[in-house]
Amino acid sequence: MGQAITSAGGAARTAKFGLLERARVITDDGRDVAPGSGEIGRVAVRGRCPVGYYKDPEKSARTFPVIDGERYSVPGDYATVEADGTLRLLGRGSVCINTGGEKVYPEEVEEALKEHSGVRDAVVVGVPDERFGELIFAWVEPATGETVDEAEVIAHVKSRLAHYKAPRRVLSTPTIGRSPAGKVDYARLRQEAIQTTT
Repeated sequence: MGQAITSAGGAARTAKFGLLERARVITDDGRDVAPGSGEIGRVAVRGRCPVGYYKDPEKSARTFPVIDGERYSVPGDYATVEADGTLRLLGRGSVCINTGGEKVYPEEVEEALKEHSGVRDAVVVGVPDERFGELIFAWVEPATGETVDEAEVIAHVKSRLAHYKAPRRVLSTPTIGRSPAGKVDYARLRQEAIQTTT
């Protein structure tokens, strides 16, 4: 799909990706996302693909579409393509947060949070809200010896992303609790965030 890019002497805490030959970012109507357009699309990768989903031709066609005569796998990762051709991953559509009618991809906010010097790791979840639909809550694991200042971390995110993407609350935890493969239990962290508001 992509290749991680690091600069000489740079200790990057988040990954930057360049699109490889077998990958592209496509819109819902099948067009390629133009570099620098700011348009959001789904990452598509060509190569060996499964035959499809058992007795579900619609889901198979959606996940493994034929584009320009070649079959692609489109697992549900959203991204934009920067002007320099690099890929900016936004996250999975399945965990997208809808706040005030705006779509926010948790991974995008998590990357901004992890750029703060006091944050070692972060996870972003949406919690139900009557007015906005969902509010953005962040769980952060502080860097060794650091104490997280909620207002400072929120201001940090606002300096990098649109203000509506900044978390309303920042909750500190000793560990995010990632699996050995780096996976996060979004459902558990979302439930724990909801419990803090009741």
